[in-house]
Amino acid sequence: MRHFWTGIVGILLAAGWAGAATNSIPPAPAAAPTAAAEPESNEAIDKEFHRVMEADDDAQADVDKWIRDNDEFAAKGAGAPPAQLKRRIEERFEPVRKSYEDFLARHPKHVQARVAYASFLGDLKDEESAQEQLEKALALSTNDPAIYNNLANIYGHIGPVKKAFAYYEKAIKLNPLEPVYYHNFGTTVYLFRTDAKEYYSIDEQQVFAKAFGLYSNAMRLDPQNFPLASDVAQTYYGIKPLPTEAALKAWTNALKIAHDEIEREGVYLHFARVKMVAGRFTEARAHLDAVTNSMYAELKERLEKSLKTHQNASEATNTTAAKPTAQ
Repeated sequence: MRHFWTGIVGILLAAGWAGAATNSIPPAPAAAPTAAAEPESNEAIDKEFHRVMEADDDAQADVDKWIRDNDEFAAKGAGAPPAQLKRRIEERFEPVRKSYEDFLARHPKHVQARVAYASFLGDLKDEESAQEQLEKALALSTNDPAIYNNLANIYGHIGPVKKAFAYYEKAIKLNPLEPVYYHNFGTTVYLFRTDAKEYYSIDEQQVFAKAFGLYSNAMRLDPQNFPLASDVAQTYYGIKPLPTEAALKAWTNALKIAHDEIEREGVYLHFARVKMVAGRFTEARAHLDAVTNSMYAELKERLEKSLKTHQNASEATNTTAAKPTAQ
């Protein structure tokens, strides 16, 4: 589910008040008791919940478009100021936030709604509020692997990181066939290597092995996932010295499942980077020449400068080594 909304109107319940009888006026005959309000059916609740999510999705789509359009306008010198765009986005999201809060006020034990609201709050970068919703959801549904995974994602961002490790493990134990859990876990282990070393009592090389093992499980379950393959390949940059052949193999695997030219050109840039480090300058140059999309212009320029620096340093070293030793 992706959010964003038009915001649904909350239901207002009117309370009735009975008038008090006085001693001077005989009491009126007792009115027939009013029928108790019919509880909402599960079907009605589900329909309302889905309306909230649809509103969430609509709002997300609107905001995504505004951001893309503004980026294009900014490239032409006509983008809206960040503060103005931020205010517009907040105004677009506010009805959705109210819809979730209204729904949960009336259905506090609706686990899916709390998980969806947490996701919405996470998109707004309000991770503390998202964490609160997920913890309430977990109290209601203690064996839901998605809740453990989502909480682990938050702990990986705002801490404690070691709690993220424990929650990813719990999510995988509950559902060992979900590749996203392995992917998220592997990324967190890789990014927080010091915490992983302490938590698992292992050294850095073992941390890398653990991250690669988690990624391997994710790739086994989702072999056509390009972002996952890219994350696996980028992990090699953390290893010193860079294992160039292993890294190139990983980027080759990513290239095979790239969906479009933008993803392919992104891989070419990584090929150039790895081959530059390996001293394969001609090949690195060929990869850079294959990149033509304007979105990569800045990164391509930086790599070209770095390539020139590496070539000059290599040539200087070779020249020095070739000079005859004075007799």
